[in-house]
Amino acid sequence: MWKWTTNQEAIGTVVVVHGANEHHGRYDWVIQQFNAAGFHCVSGDLPGQGTTTRRRGHIDAFDEYIFTIENWVAEAHKFGLPVYILGHSMGGLAVIRTLMEKKLSIKALILSSPCLGLSHQTSKGKEVLSVLLNKLAPGVRLATGLPEGSATRNEEIRVRDKEDKLIVKKVSVRWYRELTASMKYVFDHYKKFPNLPLLLLQAGDDLIVDKETVKQWFNGVNLEEKWYKEFPSLYHEVLNEPERDQVFDYVKRFLLLHSEVNKG
Repeated sequence: MWKWTTNQEAIGTVVVVHGANEHHGRYDWVIQQFNAAGFHCVSGDLPGQGTTTRRRGHIDAFDEYIFTIENWVAEAHKFGLPVYILGHSMGGLAVIRTLMEKKLSIKALILSSPCLGLSHQTSKGKEVLSVLLNKLAPGVRLATGLPEGSATRNEEIRVRDKEDKLIVKKVSVRWYRELTASMKYVFDHYKKFPNLPLLLLQAGDDLIVDKETVKQWFNGVNLEEKWYKEFPSLYHEVLNEPERDQVFDYVKRFLLLHSEVNKG
């Protein structure tokens, strides 16, 4: 876990939760923007990802993510300021699960292309095989199979990712089964999601997450305030795209709207 403090008078703390096959270091630009806007940041690498060297690409249970995020939020509260969460892709799914299972004091939530359904479904044969392997050899790791360049159109990020040794290239069968079970869970238990302000940023040309499934979840949760913003032509990582300044502007306005600065 790491912390980044703003040089300005702080108005809140944002917990940044990365997605699958990445790490907190890929959010350096985002964290810089949060700091410049007056927010401290707390982040780290989820179990089996990034700098965590034990069982890379593997978890025994999705609860490992939930406990980790809960700890990050607890650390964020030590600043004594309102706490917000940004969760991307699988990190977004993990944040949703965490908020469903734990009573956390969160001012508002931002989800970026949350992993609530996959664009490319696994064949029935592979699905059956994964169920079997999950019982016999859950630690077996397989290539993610994601097409190169499918996450972002930003060539600078693509080049950096190719040289990034912290990016996990394979995931375990257990990881996959836990992911699919969690996606099903959030739909089966809509009512467990807490009533808090939500901004959902969705890539219009998402090659990884099924945006229609994301819309289905968004329309299903009963919240007093929820915003859905889709960015046409943008790939999965909307905060890494060439247009990321425009995307972050939505994030900043949402945070400031729900900060004490605007409470007169």
